[in-house]
Amino acid sequence: MDPRFLGIPELVETPRVAVVVDVMRAFTVAAWAFAQGAEKVVLAESLDEALALKARQPDWVAIKDGPSAPGFDTVNSPGLLRSIDLGGRTVVQKTTAGTVGALAVKEASLVLCAGFVVAEATARLLRIRECDGVTFVITGEGGHADEDLACAQYIARRATGAGTDATEFLRRAGESRAAAELAQGVRQGVHPDDVALCLELDRFPFAMVAASEDSLMVLRPRTVPSPTDEAPI
Repeated sequence: MDPRFLGIPELVETPRVAVVVDVMRAFTVAAWAFAQGAEKVVLAESLDEALALKARQPDWVAIKDGPSAPGFDTVNSPGLLRSIDLGGRTVVQKTTAGTVGALAVKEASLVLCAGFVVAEATARLLRIRECDGVTFVITGEGGHADEDLACAQYIARRATGAGTDATEFLRRAGESRAAAELAQGVRQGVHPDDVALCLELDRFPFAMVAASEDSLMVLRPRTVPSPTDEAPI
């Protein structure tokens, strides 16, 4: 594999394969949404678009960063989302980094959204697809968020099949500025368990694939065969 690690501002051309990483917290939240039964996650361009989609589909669940706001059902927190039954429902998500990064590469032939909670499944899907040139989009802090970079580097190594120890990558993420801000309550819309939940390695057995559906960027879970069953899909 020939990985590139770029921030959103550095995306000057559309990559063929993109892995968009937002550990704290967009794609940890998305993974929890699927674990709670959501059918799909719609990645909204703006808060206004999220509210407009919610207005047209009142049964959809709208999520945003920061404090709660009228029209939104909950906030971008895995600790809060894990208590919500989302069976068969659609989630509309708008965040300041993760959803922006995914939409920035929406023309790529394959877009995966990832965090530590789906790291191994994401790496395995890259192996199955035999992806060589992969662009990892580091969404936080203009491309400098160490929790996102650590996760991306870990997935890149695992995608080669290497037996990589996750300890150092998780340590970096746990000592990142985002982790500190969440733990100290600097960011709003936070549950005390959010950092720990974002650092749960391979909590879920699926990867998350984003693709255009009816002019919307839609994220869906993709079950990935175990290593003994790997075959092209």
